[in-house]
Amino acid sequence: MLSPKKTKYRKQQKGRIKGNAQRGHQLAFGTFGIKTLEPGRLTSRQIEAARIAVTRYMKREGQVWIRIFPSTPITKKPAEVRMGKGKGALDHWVAKIQPGHILFEIEGVSLEVGKEALRLAAQKLPVITKFVVRRGYSE
Repeated sequence: MLSPKKTKYRKQQKGRIKGNAQRGHQLAFGTFGIKTLEPGRLTSRQIEAARIAVTRYMKREGQVWIRIFPSTPITKKPAEVRMGKGKGALDHWVAKIQPGHILFEIEGVSLEVGKEALRLAAQKLPVITKFVVRRGYSE
């Protein structure tokens, strides 16, 4: 699973995800990609599950780029613990995503294979996504 090697602070406040993506909203590496249409938090497990779904369907052909990284720590307190006594221990890592952000990009496969592979990846994610193709692409 993806997680940062080192962070400045161990714990973070929740924050809000406002506005549309200003960066990472266009295809940069691949021919096909999936773009999110709503804000959300993707855990490292969800990202990994989507990556495995893509690579399995593509049968290790082509190339895959993951354009997001889970850099936000999420803490959790144990079950049945009373209020107070500080913030809980680190539980998992998430990537905060804004609408319009490209999540995955692929290249080196046909349109049909690419579309199906990214559809399978999108099923693993808790946000609504849209399939995008590089401008000027022709088979």
